[in-house]
Amino acid sequence: MPPLDSAGAAAPPERTLGTSNPVTSTGGALFHAGEIFTSAELQAMRLDGLVQLVIGDSYLRSDFREDAAARSQAAARSVPSSLRPRVALGRTCAAWVYGCAPRPSLISLVTDHRRRTTALPPFTPAVLHQVALGPFDVNLVGGVSVTTPLRTALDIAVHGEDTGAVEILRAIGTARELACPLRLVEAALVNTSRVPGKTRALARLRLARNPGQARG
Repeated sequence: MPPLDSAGAAAPPERTLGTSNPVTSTGGALFHAGEIFTSAELQAMRLDGLVQLVIGDSYLRSDFREDAAARSQAAARSVPSSLRPRVALGRTCAAWVYGCAPRPSLISLVTDHRRRTTALPPFTPAVLHQVALGPFDVNLVGGVSVTTPLRTALDIAVHGEDTGAVEILRAIGTARELACPLRLVEAALVNTSRVPGKTRALARLRLARNPGQARG
């Protein structure tokens, strides 16, 4: 799925994370309710230990390990197909895809504010944010558009919930495969002007970088 339906623009690089399991929507590892099995059948299979819930109505075979690709593809299936090319997984959902946050109750989506995007249909388990997206803010994970670790960390620092933002930032900063040290996130934020909540976001980043400050 090309990112944000950018006609004529080069696709961002694919970010390979997690295991090398061939987890695809057609490869027999991921199951989505309403395709081969109904939601009730998948729930029964989960009770039998045959599949594990990823998110929404998407399940992964129990003999496969859940990784970033499985999470991104499962989250994308909870978004209406007509909207998928226009949005990217972002914020806490992106952090979850990268393995740095708990499974979210709502799927956070972002789209560039310069694009015309229709509202989410009723009962969609997602929330849509119109934001300014730069050319290096989105990459592909398992073929799905996801904000980059740097952009994800910036968004968590600015918009994350007080109860989990610091822990998520620390997880992003210490995940070797993400190559996103928090000093770079802090530098990017310092050099960005007109950011509401910038002081609080910088405090979160510094606390995530220096956990001992919480005790001092």
